[in-house]
Amino acid sequence: MLAANALISVTPGLMIWTIFCFLITLFVLKKFAFGPIQKMIDERQARIRAAIDEADNARTEARTLLEEHRALIGSARTDAEEILSEARRVADSTRERVRQEAEVDRQRRLEETHRQVEAETRRALEEIRAEVADLTLIAATKVTGKALTDADHKRLIEESIRELDFSQLEGSKN
Repeated sequence: MLAANALISVTPGLMIWTIFCFLITLFVLKKFAFGPIQKMIDERQARIRAAIDEADNARTEARTLLEEHRALIGSARTDAEEILSEARRVADSTRERVRQEAEVDRQRRLEETHRQVEAETRRALEEIRAEVADLTLIAATKVTGKALTDADHKRLIEESIRELDFSQLEGSKN
């Protein structure tokens, strides 16, 4: 039986040579192609694995840094709040101290003004008394028609002053 097609027909010599060439090609490919290709694949796989490990380490480090950053921000906020609280306390204390100093100064000035008013009132009363004494002397000289001695002047002045009511003048200052 002859085969209709030469490629389909079984020829033992061709078959042996084809298998022999195939094995030589397989050997050459395995020695020179598959080895280096497998080596490159293994190296690439190792690089990818190293890159993944490095990325995992970087991610872990980034998380650690993020947590540290958050902790620092929290600490900074706490410190800022403490500083603000202390500044408010110092400002309140200073404000209160200034208010107290102003009140003390106001009281001191008020007392000083009060003393000045009292001193002016006393001086005015003394002037009025002196004026009254002079007027009394003039009136006494005119009434009696003669000059009095110093002892008479003194006695008349003291009597006139005792008779005058200065309590109304002193009462008006209060």
